[in-house]
Amino acid sequence: MKVIGYCRVSTEEQAREGVSLDNQEQKIRTYCELYGHELTEVIVDAGLSAKTINRDGMQRLIEMTAKRKSDIDGIVIYKLDRLFRNAEEALHHTKQWDKKGIALISVVEMLDTKSAMGRFFFTLMAAIAEMERNVIAERTSDALRCKKRNGYKTGGDVPYGFDMEMKDNEKILVPNEHEQKILKQVETMRQKGLTLKAIAEQLEQKMIKTKKGKEKWDPKQISRLLKTVEIDSTTEVS
Repeated sequence: MKVIGYCRVSTEEQAREGVSLDNQEQKIRTYCELYGHELTEVIVDAGLSAKTINRDGMQRLIEMTAKRKSDIDGIVIYKLDRLFRNAEEALHHTKQWDKKGIALISVVEMLDTKSAMGRFFFTLMAAIAEMERNVIAERTSDALRCKKRNGYKTGGDVPYGFDMEMKDNEKILVPNEHEQKILKQVETMRQKGLTLKAIAEQLEQKMIKTKKGKEKWDPKQISRLLKTVEIDSTTEVS
């Protein structure tokens, strides 16, 4: 078989043992030598996530295999998640490759879509890869929400009503007494039916400045203040 190799690492994975580009390429070359495949090229995507197929190397691979009379018999990858993390995209592209007689071969999972059994296990592994990505995303989201509930800063500007301090080598939000009083005033004005624009004008008349020290308030800023009030009601801060 005449095959193309494909390797990918995301930025955070580049330093990990076992998934480096050199390691992947070596595994692919060894596999091809073992099974007598002619490896014509190795395409590389460095420092890119598999969440999307909009990667230079991946797009080149798709273009090469999209030719009406492609001289490629197979694509060899180190592991399935190097190529896809989305089951729908994986099934779509492998179906197109299958029509052209192009097999997808995974070294780690020992998958070869030339056979019916290989295609079955590929479908299963593609679904598992997507599930793993979704689980990681959920855990990350839950962790960020937990940190926010406990007052830890997770990114962006420091919200009005809080100051930032360091605790256990991490940034934590602590209430700013003066700004917290202003937040209560804003909440009260909103409860009385004042529009965001009217509240902004009230703050300007009272010479109350924004978090960045500006005298001019924007209705969008008032909207963010009201969201800060909601966060404050559920945030445990020290």
